[in-house]
Amino acid sequence: MSAEKAKAHLEKFGFANRIITLGESSATVELAAHALGCEPARIAKSLTFSVNGTPVMIVTAGDVKIDNPKYKSKFGCKAKMLSPDEVSELIGHPVGGVCPFGVNDGTEIYLDASMKRFERVFPAAGSGNTAVELSIQDLEKCSGFKEWIDVTKPI
Repeated sequence: MSAEKAKAHLEKFGFANRIITLGESSATVELAAHALGCEPARIAKSLTFSVNGTPVMIVTAGDVKIDNPKYKSKFGCKAKMLSPDEVSELIGHPVGGVCPFGVNDGTEIYLDASMKRFERVFPAAGSGNTAVELSIQDLEKCSGFKEWIDVTKPI
């Protein structure tokens, strides 16, 4: 169901034909990079949080992690990641396939500046064995993002 929601969303922008279905898991940055034959940094990982009861997704490069002081400065609270059950319920995709496409209403999506160094990135596409290759401009176009932010640091 989740992959179908992501595909239907991407179809609205003419990007559904870019979905890559892999013969192996792409549920983590490392697995996705291996399956796609790219560097881990180019995997666009979707991190999910609760900010004052609102589900928030931050799409980052694969080689960074949340910088807590930057996060607190931006959102005014400590970073609290959603549990796997909360991710499925609030965001609408299972862990391993979380992406900014076809998410539940009310989810705020942010793109992290860590991705701006790449021309193309690979976010998931709703399941643990799908991805989609997008330019940064295409990701902006179809993600429904609220704004670019800088809340990460290298791993």
